[in-house]
Amino acid sequence: MTSKRSILFVCMGNICRSPTAEGVFRKRVEAAGLTEAIRVDSAGTHDYHIGNAPDTRSQQFAARRGYDLSMQRARQVIAGDFSEFDYVLAMDRDNLARLQAACPPQHRHKLGLFMQFARHSPSEVVPDPYYGGGTGFDRVLDYIEDAADGLLDVLRKELAGAEPHVV
Repeated sequence: MTSKRSILFVCMGNICRSPTAEGVFRKRVEAAGLTEAIRVDSAGTHDYHIGNAPDTRSQQFAARRGYDLSMQRARQVIAGDFSEFDYVLAMDRDNLARLQAACPPQHRHKLGLFMQFARHSPSEVVPDPYYGGGTGFDRVLDYIEDAADGLLDVLRKELAGAEPHVV
């Protein structure tokens, strides 16, 4: 295996989508025995919820599928994230645009949409479930699980020595 990889999942407030992606992907990484090779984190483009736990609905729906988000705390993306992480993956186009505006040119190749790794989901973005009902949180989990599996496959290949995936 080659060097370690680091992934940052990003949404607006870091209380629904990106912490769910972090929790799902972390569990996938652990199950694959890759915790020493892949670092996972999440953040928000806005400072609305810094220090808060994920939304209780996100935690409840994630727990139903075996994911524990309770120890996570919201934080905002900082300038150092662009150099520190290999992949900075936004949940939607608005947050991707905010990341592109803040990211130094030499790190823009690390930015992308998380759903580009999905194989079965019909959406290019992970929709924000915050103002909706329970079906929105289940749909978010469906999309994230799909994209997480695709991303993990890409990272396995990279860690085995294949050329890095271009975001």
